Amino acid sequence: MGVITTIERKAKQAARPVQAMDLPLDSILKGDCIAAMRALPAASVDMIFADPPYNLQLGGDLFRPDGSQVDAVDDEWDKFDSLAAYDRFTHAWLAEARRILKPNGSIWVIGSYHNIFRVGAALQDQGYWILNDIVWRKANPMPNFKGTRFTNAHETLIWASMGEDRKYTFNYRAMKTLNDELQMRSDWLIPICGGQERLKKGGSKVHPTQKPEALIYRILLACSNPGDVILDPFFGTGTTGAVAKRLGRHWIGIEREDSYIAAAEERIAMALPLDERALKTMQAPKAATRVAFGTLVEGGLVPAGSVLTDTKRRWRAHVRADGSIDCGGEIGSIHGVGAKVQGAPSCNGWTFWHLERADGLTVIDTLRQQWLLANEA
Repeated sequence: MGVITTIERKAKQAARPVQAMDLPLDSILKGDCIAAMRALPAASVDMIFADPPYNLQLGGDLFRPDGSQVDAVDDEWDKFDSLAAYDRFTHAWLAEARRILKPNGSIWVIGSYHNIFRVGAALQDQGYWILNDIVWRKANPMPNFKGTRFTNAHETLIWASMGEDRKYTFNYRAMKTLNDELQMRSDWLIPICGGQERLKKGGSKVHPTQKPEALIYRILLACSNPGDVILDPFFGTGTTGAVAKRLGRHWIGIEREDSYIAAAEERIAMALPLDERALKTMQAPKAATRVAFGTLVEGGLVPAGSVLTDTKRRWRAHVRADGSIDCGGEIGSIHGVGAKVQGAPSCNGWTFWHLERADGLTVIDTLRQQWLLANEA
C-alpha cells in the first residue's frame, strides 16, 4: 500500500463495466478530494463513508475550569470563509461522490450540529434518498465547560441511497445477530476513540476527530460485502482503511495532509485488529447493563475467527464477523446455537461458551464483564 502522489488519473470512458484494475485499490490518493474523485471512473464505488470538515468556527481558545486549554479542532482544513462557502464545498464533493457511486451504492456522512443539517439538505438537493439518520451517543463526551448549553453528547450520521427507488446493500440479518437477535436501533452507544486506539505523536493527538473503529466496523458490516470498494474522501488517519482491511473490503482513501497520510499508512500496514481491552472510556452504568455479543466482536475482545467451546470441549464454534457463530454448520446466535447442539429448549450462551486461548478456556461472560468495567462511569 502506498501513496499515489498525483490525482490527474484519467477516468476510463470505455463502454465495458469498470474493473478492479481501473481503480487505485487499497491506496491513498494525496490531494484535494474533489479533484481526486473527479479522476475516478463513474459508477465504480460500492459505498462511501465521509467525515467532512465540521466548520466549527470556534471563537477563540477554549479553557477548562482548571485553566488548561482544550485540544479542540482549530486546523486550517476546518475553516471556511462563510456558510455559503461551506455549502459550495459540500455540493461539489457530494456531486462527485454521486457520480462515482454505483447505482446500488450508498453513502454515509457523519457530522455535528454545526454542519450535519446543511449536509442533509445538500444530499436531498442532489437526489440522494435518506434512509436513516443514526445518533452516535458518545460514552464520555467533552463537558460544556462554560455551563451555557447542554453537553453535546452525540454526533449524527446520515445514510442515503442513490434515489427513492434504488436498491442498496443492507445486511439486516448481520445487524440483528450483532445485537443479540434484536433489531438494531438507530441510536448507537459506542465509546469514543481513546486508549491505545487513539493515535498520538509526541504526546499529542495525531488527528483531533479520529473516529472509533467500532463505529466504522458496524457501518461496513451493515452496508457492504467482502470484496466491495469503500471510498473515504476525508481519510484522515485511516480508520476506514484499517477496518475495511480487517473485514475483507477494498478501500480507497483521499487525504491532503502529509502527517495524516503517514499515520494512516503505518496503521493500515499493521492490519489492526484493535485490542479493545486497552480502551478505557466512561459509560453510564444504566447504559452498560446490556452488552450484545456483537459488541465484543466489534471491539476485538472476541475477534472474528476465534474458536468457542464448552467446558468439556464437546463442541467447537467459530465466531463470524457479524457476531453469529458456526458450530458444524449450525449457524446463529451464541444462545440459539448453544441450545441446538445440546438439544435443549434454551441456553444462556454467555455462560455456556468459552473462548479457546493458549492459556486455557475463558467463559465469554467474563469478557462481557471486562467490557462493562472498562466502560462504566
